[in-house]
Amino acid sequence: MNPPAALPLMDAPTARPQLTKRRKAAVVVQMLLADGQRLSLSRLPEEVQLDLTRELGKLKLVDRTTLHAIASEFVDDLERVGLAAPGDFLGALEALSDQISPGAASRLRKEAQLMGADPWSQVMALPIEELVPILEEESVEVAAVILSKLPVAKAAELLGKLPGERARRITFAVSQTSEIQPLAVARIGAALARTYCSAPPAAFANPPVQRVGAILNSSIAATRDSVLEGLGNDDPEFAEKVRKAIFTYENIPERIEGGDIPAIVREVDNAILLTALVYGASLGGPNAQSTDFILGNLSKRMADGLREEMAVHKKVRKSDGEDALNDVIGVIRAAVDAGEIAFKVPDEDDD
Repeated sequence: MNPPAALPLMDAPTARPQLTKRRKAAVVVQMLLADGQRLSLSRLPEEVQLDLTRELGKLKLVDRTTLHAIASEFVDDLERVGLAAPGDFLGALEALSDQISPGAASRLRKEAQLMGADPWSQVMALPIEELVPILEEESVEVAAVILSKLPVAKAAELLGKLPGERARRITFAVSQTSEIQPLAVARIGAALARTYCSAPPAAFANPPVQRVGAILNSSIAATRDSVLEGLGNDDPEFAEKVRKAIFTYENIPERIEGGDIPAIVREVDNAILLTALVYGASLGGPNAQSTDFILGNLSKRMADGLREEMAVHKKVRKSDGEDALNDVIGVIRAAVDAGEIAFKVPDEDDD
């Protein structure tokens, strides 16, 4: 007599069904959601999002033993991870965007297009300052699609950079996008990527206004005034933008917070600071006001000591005074560039 055939594993009293990785992922997601966690799944490929949602829809009840086993496996997998990398070409490009040259970034974006990468990933990776003119120049319908594709935080920041009327028109257009077809959205993304994501790299890191302003900042007052006068005759609009980009000693009270003055003074050589204060006071007008502003935002003991030294300081030659003022401005600009202090935002009425 032959022995009875072995029963299938599923019929055994203690056996449990073998779960796929997709089902386990759905269990983990549901567990996190039930715990009140907010998950950012939008960065996953759309197909993965769809599969995960479908799998989650199939879940009903999960016994406690299975839940603990899946959670333990998930934790073990996390603990084995030593490094998390972007995982795809566009993710790597976005991570390195501030670390590589503009020329290399442009070539890599072109490679991404040739590789058939999602064009919307390229558009969404553009910085806010590049997206603003796009939303200003494109039709409100296209702008509405762009706004809808962006992450909420970035879309909100971008909307805040637009003129009020333009922002209202675009947000209204968003309400009209419910019937737009996925193919149309894909075509819009491809067109935007071709137009804005493969532009040749700029020859200079900063725009002309900033470059001219930086040069004139380091020039003596006579040269600066002469150049600005000539620019005003040739191109009044450009000259006005350069004036706003220039930061000199006389601009200190209007552009620097009083609370930042002690930190600035600590970085200036005492002899240079004294020369700058004496020379600024001797010029009168806005320059003298800047000297008073600096002294007025120092401790009383330090300010009184500087005033005593200023009272007995010999007369400052023009060249020495100009150099001292430029040294003070250089310290301020270095602190701003390092993020240690920030310029005050000019009033909108000045624009």
